[in-house]
Amino acid sequence: MRVVKTRYPDRRRILIKIQDVMSSSPVFIKGTEFMTKARQLIRDRHFRSLPVVDDEKRVTGVITRQDVLKVTSTKSNVTVKGFALECPTITPDMDVLEVAQVMLTAKLGRVPVVKSIHDRTLVGIVSIVDIFKHINLGKVPVKTVGEAMSTDVKVCHPKDPVSKVWANMDEFGYSGFPVIKRGKLIGMVTRRDIIKAGYARMGKENEHGGRMGSSPPVEKIMNTPVHTIRPETSLKEAIELMLTHDIGRLPVIANDKLVGIVDRYDLIRGYLKV
Repeated sequence: MRVVKTRYPDRRRILIKIQDVMSSSPVFIKGTEFMTKARQLIRDRHFRSLPVVDDEKRVTGVITRQDVLKVTSTKSNVTVKGFALECPTITPDMDVLEVAQVMLTAKLGRVPVVKSIHDRTLVGIVSIVDIFKHINLGKVPVKTVGEAMSTDVKVCHPKDPVSKVWANMDEFGYSGFPVIKRGKLIGMVTRRDIIKAGYARMGKENEHGGRMGSSPPVEKIMNTPVHTIRPETSLKEAIELMLTHDIGRLPVIANDKLVGIVDRYDLIRGYLKV
């Protein structure tokens, strides 16, 4: 690999291309297939989105979990094509930071990778997690978590049913919530926790349009103690903590109170805004 100048002139760095970080042979769905199949793939494999392709495996868009949830399992005659969203053209030779900026702008956590600008044949998929893992720690700007964190924090409570939290994750597009009891942070619950515990389908429709069984309270599966961070902590320290513990978000605490949350998107955004 070689050192190059990019659109980020303040940072000469080793060029990392999308082909170096993407996943090959991604699962996809054709636009002519029914939404019930897309629903099953996304539900059973816990995908957040799927590439949509034509008969020649050329990318025509993406379909998200939120799109799938708009269609009930009893509507078997609705095809994927009408729900596919436009997606940016990402090619294997593109720089990871360029793609990170595109993904943040498009508000997509996973994007398909096509063969070239002129040939939209699907060759891979890249996620914000893939990009986050390849941030150059030596080039993280001198900023604090307080400059990057979100202050509008969605929380849940220990007695909330897991099914409610799972539904809120779908509605708000978040992958984790701090658990609060009497104003204090006592735990963290994530999509990964719910999937691992086997409760991802609780409260959802079954294949016949009925409802699944009841779900346990969040306190049964939440993580505790919680990794937290302070507003004055540096971005670099926050990135290192996430990478070390393989977590996607950190509650921000000041004076023993939850004042914000910082996730991979926030940190990448802070990294790009020099």
